[in-house]
Amino acid sequence: MSLVGHQAPPIFRRGPAPLVRLILLVSICLAMLVADIKYRYLDVLRQGISVVTYPLQMAAAAPADFVRNASRYFATLVEVQMENAELRREVLDSAQLLLRFEHLQRENEQLRGLVEMARRVPLTSVSAEILYNAPDPFARKVILDRGAQHGVEAGLPVVDARGVIGQVTRVYPVQAEVTLLTDKNQAIAVEVVRNGLRGVLFGTGQGRLEMRHVLAGADVMPGDELVTSGLDGVFPAGLPVATVSRVDRETPGQAFVSIACEPSAGVESSIQVLVVGRAELPPPPPSEQDAAAQPGRT
Repeated sequence: MSLVGHQAPPIFRRGPAPLVRLILLVSICLAMLVADIKYRYLDVLRQGISVVTYPLQMAAAAPADFVRNASRYFATLVEVQMENAELRREVLDSAQLLLRFEHLQRENEQLRGLVEMARRVPLTSVSAEILYNAPDPFARKVILDRGAQHGVEAGLPVVDARGVIGQVTRVYPVQAEVTLLTDKNQAIAVEVVRNGLRGVLFGTGQGRLEMRHVLAGADVMPGDELVTSGLDGVFPAGLPVATVSRVDRETPGQAFVSIACEPSAGVESSIQVLVVGRAELPPPPPSEQDAAAQPGRT
């Protein structure tokens, strides 16, 4: 087999030199760049490519966005929790200040009322404060922070800014026991301001009062104000005691009317009170010998 005239194919295809290719490609790029700047013919192609590649860009940016949003969420959550805790503390502090302010305001109003009460009635008085309720669960009694060393005596009436709340029944050196008007064993002589009708007001032991021994035909109506009559020799006349809340005349054949009353004073709620004493004691009741010596008696 003759190999003369046969040329083997080249192993590598040869083209232009690398420098020539570089110059050619650079020239093409410069030409496209100048043409694009001048004629803007690649804008449509660029927009289309951006639309096509937008999902890929979003998918590629999703992990970074997730990490950034998660860190921002947790940082915001911690900040909000801290602000919430701070606001709760501020609310609690404000609530305590408000409660303290309301308590001081109530005490101020009570003290102003006591001063006005002391001015209205020509009495000697000792200001006191109710410490606590007496330990007897079957009686309506309280303990004052004033006693014999402060001029408090047994039998003296006790009032607040709105009227009578009770009577001193036991005295200790620095404390005193007061039986409230609502106690079932307490009674006080009263009269109706509207017409001067006199009667006796009794406690019921349940926070209410009852006017007893009043004839069924007596002129008493709901809303009538009752004040001390002074006839018992203990309570000065004219002190507010109660207001008539209900008059029951429906029971046939009953000789006396049932009259329910509400205390005028804060019998179950007052803290600041006055222990009232007379500037001049009333004359003692006449003895049996004096009564027998009066003319007209046998």
